[in-house]
Amino acid sequence: MNSTDTLSAGLRALPNKVSSFASTQAAWRFYKNESVTLTKLHEPLLIAAHNNIDRHCSAYALCVHDWSRLNYRKHTSKLDKYQMTHDTDVGYDLQSSLILSDQTGQPLAPVAQRLVTAEGSYATYQENELSETVENHLNEVTHCIKKLEEQSFSKPLVHIIDREADSVAHIREWEANQYHWLTRARKTPMVEFKGASMPCAQVANALHFEKSRQVNYHGKQQWQWVSEACIRLTRPAKPSQKKQKNPAIPGVPVDVRLVVSRILSDEGDVLAEWLLMTNVLTVEASEIALWYYWRWQVECFFKLLKKAGHDLESWQQETGLAIAKRLLVVSMACVTVWEVAVAQGKKAEAFRIFLIKLSGKQMKWGKSFTNPALLSGLWVFLSMQEVLDCYSTEELADLRETAQDFFSM
Repeated sequence: MNSTDTLSAGLRALPNKVSSFASTQAAWRFYKNESVTLTKLHEPLLIAAHNNIDRHCSAYALCVHDWSRLNYRKHTSKLDKYQMTHDTDVGYDLQSSLILSDQTGQPLAPVAQRLVTAEGSYATYQENELSETVENHLNEVTHCIKKLEEQSFSKPLVHIIDREADSVAHIREWEANQYHWLTRARKTPMVEFKGASMPCAQVANALHFEKSRQVNYHGKQQWQWVSEACIRLTRPAKPSQKKQKNPAIPGVPVDVRLVVSRILSDEGDVLAEWLLMTNVLTVEASEIALWYYWRWQVECFFKLLKKAGHDLESWQQETGLAIAKRLLVVSMACVTVWEVAVAQGKKAEAFRIFLIKLSGKQMKWGKSFTNPALLSGLWVFLSMQEVLDCYSTEELADLRETAQDFFSM
């Protein structure tokens, strides 16, 4: 549960009578133990996902897939890190799949994690703990989707992916397997609209928009306008051209739903625009736009794992496998924080206020709490309880007198 920082990124021991070194050594043995597998560590997160989907989802469960680079450029002890896109990006590539409520957008549980190292990839959904074959992002996320669909959640999953998923080959594969999906489209690829072939952005300009809701855009309230159309994808798939020139691959036409979301100023200027494609037909266009807006929750999850919470990029574990195991443990802490954040009732509200006081963090004006602050406060509260359980009243009184002696100096 403890949030860490760069200078103390290891396990923070509870203030009981066991030495900090003993706690650190126990954690090292735990992550090193071969019987502690990623599949076993992931079981509580899957259970939380099943339970929370029943409680918080209505017609669908939103499953957001995204990637984040873990930079360990200065960690010389990690021998399985590798060079990523830029010269300074040396470390691991993390793929996460996060379940959200289709009613509120609240995060419920991460249901898949995959860490790519120089030796291969470690994933919670692989049969073998280490897979030496490393696929590109969309091939791997398609494999992940297949494994998640086998989980038989009580609500159908809608897989939400950013603009990288505007790949007609993968869309055809998802359609063939009857997966529900939502992705952001690029502006330039050609689509068929009313019998004519044109760029996706040109289709958007031909539509009639309706005012949907007010949203916060760069700190100011602006109106969101939404429109939709039926389009057909007929273009051939173009495999990666990085290593060799591969021929285009024709495929069957795919009928999809185009939902266009625009943020307009009071003067009518387009401040932002999202071209969204999906095969979900039973939901209002304005709700589809809201679902994609909630995709940002996965970025908040990465933020909670990194500098705003657990400081993932400062962890001292020496292998990708150990990092992956610890990542699953702290993911359970994130699920706990999300439950505290959305709990209803006076007791829950009083508990959040108490945790914010313990965290010592300041909130923005009008904001009562943040997830990183709740995480910090929970650690302090657990530490307080551990002290009361492990030290007698007399021992605490003696320690207090010792502290007052130092204060008097």
